[in-house]
Amino acid sequence: MKIDVFSDIVCPWCFIGTERLARALDSLGMASTARVEHHAFMLRSDTPRTGNNLHEELRAKYGVDPQAMFERVESAARESGISLELSRQPLTYPTQWAHTLLRHAGPKGTQKALARALFGAYFLEGRNIADPVELRRLAIAHGFSDEEATRLLEDPREYELTQRESDEAHQRGIRGVPFFVFNERFAVSGAQPESVFREAIQRAVTG
Repeated sequence: MKIDVFSDIVCPWCFIGTERLARALDSLGMASTARVEHHAFMLRSDTPRTGNNLHEELRAKYGVDPQAMFERVESAARESGISLELSRQPLTYPTQWAHTLLRHAGPKGTQKALARALFGAYFLEGRNIADPVELRRLAIAHGFSDEEATRLLEDPREYELTQRESDEAHQRGIRGVPFFVFNERFAVSGAQPESVFREAIQRAVTG
């Protein structure tokens, strides 16, 4: 079983969707056998490294306090075992460096764990996931040497490859994330209930 996951680290529904997928795989006894591959899909690659205040942007766009919008996301997160409080993280950051590390974590076998760590650092701990110090810390905890992580984060060619991967996802017709492809046959869009993921997995297995 191969599952391709298209997501962005600053997307709360991506965090929820990947957790629901993990729970679905676990319930089917496939957590250790399914090959889950994360792919870059950058929602806003032009965000400055210092971050933008997403809460203020939403307030200016809709003219209301975004808390009601946040409560819906937080409620869905709690249903999936995530203690999400979006007030912990008012800023959104560019994610090209995080996605670059994720791409290189694949061959190391630490990609899934690193993705979860990045989501946790950003949403649960309120950390800046565009900060090289923070990124190196997370990378070292997931199979990278400090030298390797530093090289990847400072190499503009790596950013170009990551940008290309994100662009290719858009060119494939993916318009929103999270987006999941099962055995290159069935696709599920959005952070669907675990039952939907289980059904997709079973369909992909049986053909």
